[in-house]
Amino acid sequence: MTEPEIFSLPNGIRVAYKRVTSSKIVHCGIMFNIGSRDENRTNQGIAHFWEHMAFKGTRKRNAFQILNRLETVGGELNAFTDKEKIMFYASVRSEHAERAAELLSDIAFHSIFPENHIKRERRVIQEEMAMYYDDPDGALQDEFDQLIFHRHPMGMNILGTEKTISAFSRTDFKTFILKNFDTREVVFSITGDLTMSQVQTIAKKSLEPVKRQISRRKRTVFEDYTPKKVTIRRPVKQARCALGRPSFSIRDDRRVLLYFLNNILGGPGMNSRLNLSLREKHGYVYSVGSQYIPFSDTGLFVISFGTEPGQIKKTIALAKDELRRLVDRPLSQRQLSISREQFFGQLAMAEENHIGFMMMMARNVLDSGVVMSFDHILERIRAVTPKELQVVASESFGLSTLSTLIMEPDPLVA
Repeated sequence: MTEPEIFSLPNGIRVAYKRVTSSKIVHCGIMFNIGSRDENRTNQGIAHFWEHMAFKGTRKRNAFQILNRLETVGGELNAFTDKEKIMFYASVRSEHAERAAELLSDIAFHSIFPENHIKRERRVIQEEMAMYYDDPDGALQDEFDQLIFHRHPMGMNILGTEKTISAFSRTDFKTFILKNFDTREVVFSITGDLTMSQVQTIAKKSLEPVKRQISRRKRTVFEDYTPKKVTIRRPVKQARCALGRPSFSIRDDRRVLLYFLNNILGGPGMNSRLNLSLREKHGYVYSVGSQYIPFSDTGLFVISFGTEPGQIKKTIALAKDELRRLVDRPLSQRQLSISREQFFGQLAMAEENHIGFMMMMARNVLDSGVVMSFDHILERIRAVTPKELQVVASESFGLSTLSTLIMEPDPLVA
């Protein structure tokens, strides 16, 4: 595969492209640097609601026409909203790339927010909220976000509240977009077997007509963190725990080292330290993992697991033991070498996930203006020393800095 290329259109929209000659599928998407953190307590949930409404009608298509535009040629159309980003994306055979890009541009920039669909989609989102509330792991993450970020917008639930989503009108969507939309903060990302000339033609045709717009929005920086320990009760059978703290932002050079440490601690491998201790050695959990999520001005490190209520304290203690080991004992050269090889293999497999790579390119361009190459990451990890990793572990895993959220079964619920 070739290296990613980036170019800008006259209206400020940037295009990130990587050619993949081995694939017959094009993955493409339009990502906005807008997310739930750009909301307030009054319009909480509007970014996610906008994502839904984009599929409900544009100036030239109704909802049925939008849904059928790609599916009739075997393609897929989807979207997501997170704390800082909204993305509309599609996957199609290479010969339909222009069709996909045109549709994405239409729903991303020309939604009309039909009032009858707002009422209908409100019920859909209420069902989505109920589904997430019935998912203990999803509810745990939402509660933990609120615990860590408190009243900052980063702590608000992406789906919103019953009260806020019940009040949205067409005007609210237009007001939110007008305040936050900036064409310089939009990226069209694409991977597939297309030439640069083809990509330029597709981008210019679909995206150059979008009117240039500048936003003066300023995000509120998260600064006020105090470690907390909270126990909540829910109608669940297992006790669940989230343990973590704010961490490095996407612009912090230490983030690569924390990714690496997190992979050792609780990454996807069955040989992660947390899995070997909590599951394989003691049998306290079915699954356990940790993750590090960087944002533009902060980040989040969290360990999460579920276990029998009577084992929750012992399981938390074991998780803390693994954190303490990384802080107190530098990796041996042999441990470092083995962990490097595992990490490198996982990076190589991630690069083969073309739709994930397409999304990663868009994020990288929005957050830093460049696409971080895997070679750069490999070079950084090859050069890291046990002492460097120990310093990052000390900065990230100090037990006194961690917050703990325990979700325990409600004895009043049968």
